[in-house]
Amino acid sequence: MDAEAESVEKSLALLGIPSVRHVTTARIYDLEFANVPEAEARRLADEAVDRLLANPVIHRVTVRPIPPR
Repeated sequence: MDAEAESVEKSLALLGIPSVRHVTTARIYDLEFANVPEAEARRLADEAVDRLLANPVIHRVTVRPIPPR
């Protein structure tokens, strides 16, 4: 159900770029919490995903901490 990825696959073939087996698109949300322990940040991120950011029927979600900048 990734129409954009399907379009890219077809376009790559038309451009003569063969052997692309599969294309996937992704959306990344970088949630940065202030003054929150890591376990609480993970809980809040999971809640944001469940309540707003993703539809579990069509999206695959990975929640993970990112290294500090």
